[in-house]
Amino acid sequence: MLDRSAMQEMNRVLDVAPRLRPDVCGRGACITERWAHSGFTSHVEPMADHVVMTYYGAPQRLEWRDGSRYQQGVTRQKAITVIPSGHEAAWMIAGAIEVSHVYFSDARLQTCAEATGHRGPAVQLLDRVALPDPTASALLEILASEACRDDAGNGLFVEQAVDLLCMQLVRAHSSTCRDEGKRASGCLANWQVRRVTEYLHERLDEEVRLDDLAKLAGLSRFYFCAAFRRSTGLTPHQWLLTQRMARARALMADPSIPLTQVALAVGYQTPSAFAAAFRRTEGMSPTEYRQRC
Repeated sequence: MLDRSAMQEMNRVLDVAPRLRPDVCGRGACITERWAHSGFTSHVEPMADHVVMTYYGAPQRLEWRDGSRYQQGVTRQKAITVIPSGHEAAWMIAGAIEVSHVYFSDARLQTCAEATGHRGPAVQLLDRVALPDPTASALLEILASEACRDDAGNGLFVEQAVDLLCMQLVRAHSSTCRDEGKRASGCLANWQVRRVTEYLHERLDEEVRLDDLAKLAGLSRFYFCAAFRRSTGLTPHQWLLTQRMARARALMADPSIPLTQVALAVGYQTPSAFAAAFRRTEGMSPTEYRQRC
């Protein structure tokens, strides 16, 4: 049984607690105002509630990893992240972000699923990371605005808005979707993102051809590049560079590994080429980074 609520877990991992309005919540849901918190790297424990959020302000990289399962994206307006009940993973958010959250019980989700006409096994929400969804994002923005109002009469409005949000999640981000892997119009399916990113992650030290990536997804080069960027927020090159630099930082944490070996491990044949790429992305040289570790 999952005893920890979403609110308790968010309070634990975030440096600034969610600005909650429990007095306008009910029937297994709570909403927050807009608020900002710092970036973090932390293991998020399983929660009893589902969590959905949207973003405001400057974009930031974020990712989560659970063994071989991995998702990453870039926070941006009109995008949402969904953390289903029971989700457990190591999360990283690169910098400060402004967000609003909604927490709701699985019972609330199942009730809304039945209202859409769903009959059969219990609906399961899908993991989503910074996925474009203007409809869900707009509802989250409305709820964040309502959370700021000192109006005892807005409870019914909030209840209906939460129901609409749950229904949107059921139809677009759950096991009831016509194609569970489908992300959004013009985007890659989940299996395509997973296949390509796993391929890239296994070849951080190799030269990777765009034609090979497109072939893995079964698409033309042109369509693949556009769909990959819409799905992840990054071009294939940017995604690969991000992962290479992440591995480089991890390797440089061990002072016994020479920079020449670090460069080769992330696909650069010379330390100078690696140093130039590292400086462009990290704002400092590998030597300076290692001195700060």
